[in-house]
Amino acid sequence: MQAQLPEPDADAQLASHTLQQLIAGEIAAAGGWISFERYMDLALYAPQVGYYSGGSSKLGKEGDFTTAPEISPLYGATLAHLAAEVIAASPAVDNVLLEFGAGTGKLARDILTELQSRQALPQKYFIVEISAQLRARQQEALAAFAPRVEWLDALPETFSGVVVGNEVLDAMPVRLAVKADDGWLERGVALDAAGRLQFEDRAVSGLPVAQIPDAEQLPPGYLTELAPVAIGFMHTLGRMLASGPGALAILPDYGFPAAEYYLHDRDQGTLMCHYRHHAHPDPFYWPGLQDITAHVDFTAMAVAAVEEGAEVLAYTSQGAFLLNAGIGELLLRTSPEDSLRYLPLANGMQKLISPAEMGELFKVLAIGKNVEWPARMLRHDRTHRL
Repeated sequence: MQAQLPEPDADAQLASHTLQQLIAGEIAAAGGWISFERYMDLALYAPQVGYYSGGSSKLGKEGDFTTAPEISPLYGATLAHLAAEVIAASPAVDNVLLEFGAGTGKLARDILTELQSRQALPQKYFIVEISAQLRARQQEALAAFAPRVEWLDALPETFSGVVVGNEVLDAMPVRLAVKADDGWLERGVALDAAGRLQFEDRAVSGLPVAQIPDAEQLPPGYLTELAPVAIGFMHTLGRMLASGPGALAILPDYGFPAAEYYLHDRDQGTLMCHYRHHAHPDPFYWPGLQDITAHVDFTAMAVAAVEEGAEVLAYTSQGAFLLNAGIGELLLRTSPEDSLRYLPLANGMQKLISPAEMGELFKVLAIGKNVEWPARMLRHDRTHRL
């Protein structure tokens, strides 16, 4: 498998070796073993050498994977259209937007461009971004909107407006749990005799397997992910939404409700790595140079937000969400006779909504408080499956 992947250049290999030495030092300091959650945190976010902290391109043709905003400007335009509608219909919701993890800045630019064309620019567009490298790219991409855009290091305690978190939850570190004959073990990371990274299972106290429905009924050898970091984030987000006068959060990502996430047949979990548009399962391949993700347990995310006083407004497929929000009408603003402009937009929309592409794999969870949620957005709603 690894032989088929593109070889990184010398500088990238050096950065990865630096990260591997950092990880090995932490494993040694911890007594020979760290949780996979800690390993994933270092691999993605270690300063200067983690995947999201380094200088390489992450998104688009030159990166490792492509997100919905990179596929079509209609994605951001549709979110802008819905946000403006909700803000106009909800007296308690301020005309303020907040994006968590804004990537290249393209989604923010598409949202702001659409709102500008509607003469509905927000008072502020906040971006929470922990990657200095990505923040610099965003500042360049959003230079035309500079007075309205402000970067934050963390979510504010209270907020009124609309929050967008596109593919945020899947990038949060996860713990790995494996079922043994006499209970659950945690799969962590150790070093073999040659100093190479390897998995190692250990019995630990406090492993949060309560996230798994019918955990004791699953067979020995069953491997899955637990998401305490993402659940903690959703508690913080839920508190923020519930503590203000009115707010909405839209969270598109790939994943399942708990009853589908922990199917007996999904016995090796959902952990996946992305390197130069190749998907593979080895998280130890050139640490720091590849993305590591896991699918989202949307039930656990919704429960965490509700426990803080927020409400689930909708949960549905990305295809249904975008169609309900008006992406088809936005496409038709471009004449089909103008094939040079229309065909790329139509092809992009097809990728976003088709069940064979992103339309079914990706879901959208909408949570909020004191929000007038459009009735049409409940068509094909799946909240009952959470």
